[in-house]
Amino acid sequence: MTLFDMKGKVAVITGSTRGIGLAIAERMVEHGAKVVISSRKADVCEQVAKGINDKFGKGTAVAVAANISSKENLQNLVDESNRAFGKIDVLVCNAASNPYYGPLAGISDDQFRKILDNNIVANNWLISMVVPQMIERKDGSIIIVSSIGGLKGSTILGAYAISKAADMQLARNLACEYGKDNIRVNCIAPGLIKTDFAKALWDNPENLKASTARSPLLRIGIPDEIAGAAVFLGSKAGDFMTGQTMVIDGGATIS
Repeated sequence: MTLFDMKGKVAVITGSTRGIGLAIAERMVEHGAKVVISSRKADVCEQVAKGINDKFGKGTAVAVAANISSKENLQNLVDESNRAFGKIDVLVCNAASNPYYGPLAGISDDQFRKILDNNIVANNWLISMVVPQMIERKDGSIIIVSSIGGLKGSTILGAYAISKAADMQLARNLACEYGKDNIRVNCIAPGLIKTDFAKALWDNPENLKASTARSPLLRIGIPDEIAGAAVFLGSKAGDFMTGQTMVIDGGATIS
C-alpha cells in the first residue's frame, strides 16, 4: 500500500463534469477510489460517469445530478451516493458560482447572495449532511476548493474573493469541530487555471499576459495540476493535515 492509495475509498465530488472537479475525479479513480460525479445536468453527469466506467471498469463511477443551491438536491446527492456505494469517505466541495465581474458597488443583491449562498452556505449544508457517517467511522476527509482570490484583494472579483476567503475560515472552524473524530477539513486554493469557469480571466491574450507576468512560472495552470493535491488530502498521505489551505498558483502569491 502506498501513501496515495485510495482503494476502498468513495469520493463525492461536486462540479465534477469538467475542469478541476473532473481532473480530481479522474486522478482519484486512478489511485483506486470510486467516485460520484455530480453537476447540475443529469445527462452530462451520466456521460462523464460512463467515460470513467468504460476506462476503469463498470461500477467505478456513478452519476448524481445536483444543483448546489438546493438543499434538497444536496441531500439527494448524499442519499444516492450512500445507496450506490454504501458510504462517503471523501467529500470534495468544488462547485461554485460567480455571476458578476466588477467593483462591489455595482453588484446586485441577488448576485451577491448567489455567490455567498452557493460558495459558502451550500458547502456547509453538504458537509453537515456527510459528516455524521464520518464521525461514526472516526475517519473522513473534506476538501473545499477555494481560490487565491481569498488571499488577495481584487477590483473585479471582490464578492467571489470574499466567498473564497470565507471557505478557508469554514475549513479552519470545521477542522476544530471535527478533529476529535479524525475528520480532516482542508482547502485547496488554485491560482489562474485554464477552465471554462475562469474563461473571462484568460480568454483575452492581454489579460492572460498581465496575469501570468506576476507568476514565477509565467504561465496559466491546467486542471490536472490541482488534482494531485486532492489525492494527497484524500489519501493516507494527508492524514495529519487539517485546517489548512494548500495554495497552488504558480507562485502568484509570492510575486
